[in-house]
Amino acid sequence: MLPTKFICFWTLNMISGEAYLIELGIHLRQMREKRNLSQQSFAYMSDLPKSTIARIERAEINTSIKTLIKIANALEVNPRELLDFDIKYEDI
Repeated sequence: MLPTKFICFWTLNMISGEAYLIELGIHLRQMREKRNLSQQSFAYMSDLPKSTIARIERAEINTSIKTLIKIANALEVNPRELLDFDIKYEDI
């Protein structure tokens, strides 16, 4: 059994899945726009439907690891860079 102090610390620092998806979408959009890519051209480069890119950026879907790898390859980054962002919407 875990000490109460540890459990309280863990509970206070948990983030919601929805908050994470929102931040992921924002981060991916920023990475795409930094490269001056439209959703259409980015979708072509990542071999994904434009609607999938749009839905990820709007946090409407929980994407798969396979899709994140396609996105990372299109952006020419390590997949871990896609998940390297701060969470701002912890209360969602």
